[in-house]
Amino acid sequence: MSDEQTEIEHAENELRLAMLRSEVLKLEELIDDKLLFIGPDGAVYSKEDDVSLHRSGAQRISRLDIVEQSIQARPDVAAVSVLALMSGVFKGQAFQGRFRYLRVWSKTPGGWRVIAGSVAALTEG
Repeated sequence: MSDEQTEIEHAENELRLAMLRSEVLKLEELIDDKLLFIGPDGAVYSKEDDVSLHRSGAQRISRLDIVEQSIQARPDVAAVSVLALMSGVFKGQAFQGRFRYLRVWSKTPGGWRVIAGSVAALTEG
């Protein structure tokens, strides 16, 4: 396993825990200022959009179990596909199900940061 792959596995775990705990400072550290993220509704979200959901309590994740993870790492960039079982509340609506994330990480002087991503809710089966 490459150093980059090990570093990305660690960063992914830190991100998972920060999402579960709504740790705004950690999320701000792990997410690039110029994030482009496509939500399950097809809308484009920024870093501030994402972090604000956690800061305000509009998004609370109570379960985030990784079912599978695939990492394609290079020296300065990595793509990660994650299948997760999740539940929580988003803007007053309870949710639960299987979700597929795709994240792109970039190595910066301050460490690995998510620069782009998307999430899709999957149907059962």
